[in-house]
Amino acid sequence: MSSPNGTMPKALIVDDDPIIAESLAQFLASDGIDSAIAGDGIEAIELLDHGQDQHFGLVITDMNMPRCDGLELLKKIRKKYPDLSVIVITGYAKIQTAVDSIKLGAVDYLTKPIIDSELRISIDKAMQHHALLAENQSLRAQLAERYGMGNIIGTDYRMQRVYDLIEAVAPSKTTVLIDGDSGTGKSLAARAIHQRSDRPAGPFVTFSCGSIPETLLESELFGHVKGAFTGAESDKVGKIMSANGGTLFIDEINSATPALQLKLLRVLQERQFEPLGSTKTQDVNVRFVLATNKPLKPMVDEGSFREDLYYRINVVNIELPPLRDRSGDISLLAEHFLGKFCKEMNKTITSLTEDANRALQQHNWPGNVRELENAIERAVVLSRRPVIDIDDLPQTIREMADSAIAATRSHERVETGEDSILALAHGWTPMPLQKALEDPERKILLAALKANDWNRQQTAKDLNINRTTLYKKIKHFHLMEG
Repeated sequence: MSSPNGTMPKALIVDDDPIIAESLAQFLASDGIDSAIAGDGIEAIELLDHGQDQHFGLVITDMNMPRCDGLELLKKIRKKYPDLSVIVITGYAKIQTAVDSIKLGAVDYLTKPIIDSELRISIDKAMQHHALLAENQSLRAQLAERYGMGNIIGTDYRMQRVYDLIEAVAPSKTTVLIDGDSGTGKSLAARAIHQRSDRPAGPFVTFSCGSIPETLLESELFGHVKGAFTGAESDKVGKIMSANGGTLFIDEINSATPALQLKLLRVLQERQFEPLGSTKTQDVNVRFVLATNKPLKPMVDEGSFREDLYYRINVVNIELPPLRDRSGDISLLAEHFLGKFCKEMNKTITSLTEDANRALQQHNWPGNVRELENAIERAVVLSRRPVIDIDDLPQTIREMADSAIAATRSHERVETGEDSILALAHGWTPMPLQKALEDPERKILLAALKANDWNRQQTAKDLNINRTTLYKKIKHFHLMEG
């Protein structure tokens, strides 16, 4: 099993019995795997710390050793070298020790005397595990480079359009309006525009119209002078001036009051404003990016949003699609968040199980990307295994997955003719068995053909029958493509 750079990973054998250690080294050598030997856990960590020129991919460690035993070594490896695969060997078979080893991330647990065939299987498993971790790391880096823009991730064609628009508009001073449901990543898109603008070293300031009381909106945005209103005991610099020389991201502009809309229109047109209570006009050099989680045009039509402001801010419109409309990105985003939170929490979780991935795909994501991010963070916090399983996901996601599975099984019963068989059992009328089974058989054949887009060879393979038999049955049941 080669490493990403094409070389065979080296094994580190940790055992205080030199005879056993040498025996293991010879066994590995017979399979073409080079190895180094350490007498205990402390020596093993020293070898790993100072062996940068050696590509270790596997550690085989004894459990009972002086100074630092196998479990303690395993903890240190998980913390400092999470990509290493570890096999634990012991002469004392205790179930709790095995459980503790697996919980700490050991790939396998073997008891002495070691059987060669079992050891070889464990080594193969460990090497595959190491290669998978390396491949996942490489894949995540490639995906981030190819399909990502900072923390905005997606391969969907609509996301590629978003990337293109950001790249095109970022170098200009044009005002940008970002549309999208809550949780789709509007603030990330705004930050990406700022980072790719001609002012990335300037401040990036955020202001949400929906999270600030109406009475404080204007003061927070424009600032005020001492005595402007009751409680204004000193001058206050507003968000607009704080963003001078950089970018101001105004979120939930759909929640702006009519008075705020009017004042904001002037700033956008003239790049001038007066703080509350002041007659002194201030000039600003600010790039404006605005966002809404509610369509503005209907608000214009009903009179709750100024038409002139709408056309002033809607110079370039970027629409972020909801996650439910780009289901192909769900696994990609889940992997991205998994890597992010594992790094933050110093945990080693390699992937999501097939059941967990299926559950994520079946959820409708009303909270969009933010909801998915929170779900993965929760799973990383709660998981005690090297993979995320469906039990680690929030209850709402599990419940939807259970409903989808039940619906699928019901559909499968219809497709396979199980309902017909049950009907025959409950309402039996005498007939030859062969005739009774014809309807279910026909439905099975038709479902398999449709699933394989009428590819006869693949269908015959899936049904474990030869092609001649399949052709005869197609003819017998008068099955027609289309």
